[in-house]
This record gives sequence, C-alpha cells and structure tokens, in this order.
Amino acid sequence: MQINRRYMIMSTACAGMLPHSAFALSADTSQAMVTNLVTEVNAVIAAGKSEAAMIADFAGLFDKYSDVPTIARYCLGADARSASAAQMQTYTVAFRSYIASKYGRRFREFVGGQITVEGAAPVKSWIEVETTVMLRGRSPLRMDFHVSDRSGSHKFFNFIIEGVNMLLTERAEIGAILDSEGRNIDALSARIGAV
Repeated sequence: MQINRRYMIMSTACAGMLPHSAFALSADTSQAMVTNLVTEVNAVIAAGKSEAAMIADFAGLFDKYSDVPTIARYCLGADARSASAAQMQTYTVAFRSYIASKYGRRFREFVGGQITVEGAAPVKSWIEVETTVMLRGRSPLRMDFHVSDRSGSHKFFNFIIEGVNMLLTERAEIGAILDSEGRNIDALSARIGAV
C-alpha cells in the first residue's frame, strides 16, 4: 500500500485506541479470522438474496467478526467520554444497525465477484490483512482489514477499500450528524438507528 499522509494520520489515531498487549497479536490467527470472514462474505455475495436479506446477513457477520463497541466508541469521538452507560449502549446498537446497512449495500456491489486473502503483517499495534476483490468488468480492488485482540479475541476494527478508511470516514460522518443534532447523543442514536 502506498503510505500517504491520510494513512499515517489514521495509523497514529488508531494506535491510541489499542492496548499494548496487541503487539502479541498473531498474524496467522488474524489471517485465519479474515479468511473465515471472507469465506462467509463470498457465500452471501453468491447467494443471490434480496438486498434486505443480504444486509441482514452482513449485520450478522459484522457482529461476529468486528469489534463493534470499539468502532462505535472511536467514531463517536470525545463525546463518548460524556455519554452515560445507557446512552453508549443505545448508541452502539444504533451504530451497529447503521454501519451494517451502509456497508452491506457497499458489499452488495461485489455480487458476481470474489474476495481473496493475500497475506497478513503487523503494522504498529495491529495486524493488517490484505485482500483483493475481483469484480466483473472492473479492475481488482485492494481491501485491507485491521485486526486487534482488544475485545479478547482476534476481530477487525477497521478496513480500508482502495485507500478509503472506514474508521476515519465514519468518525467524520458521525461527527457531522451529531453537529446537526446539536451534539445530542440521544438524537444521534435515534437518527442513525432509523437508517
């Protein structure tokens, strides 16, 4: 991957959200986890289900393979520190629905294609697992998953598709929605939960 300023900013930001124990992460285990994820994603892509059914399947995979609480908290930013436990729980449930719907539709673009795991290597305090997305009639896409053990097991907390960083994109999106709702976390949760 070409290292650019955006990627370095993301790397520095993400390093702060992971524990030092993440340095003991296994590249082999991370790659195996992403291989399992990719196998299930490919099965969903090939199943030919309706968009709603595919999004429901992707939501299940998001729950199974990603560290939803960490992703949700990071995307909320500094406002997470002032939120009550109940607000964070409600927001995390709403965020899970929002992200599954949004990226379920994005992955639906892969219908007719195939995702292949290429390899894994440590990057700062996480493991980066590289995959290639082969699409009909289009050039291959590079997609990288960032894996940590912050949750107690190997799960991904970020992915990058052709240089577009999910964590940074969603932090900006959630921040913009929160601004439009007067920095009201309850209103944010109600809005993204209805997407």
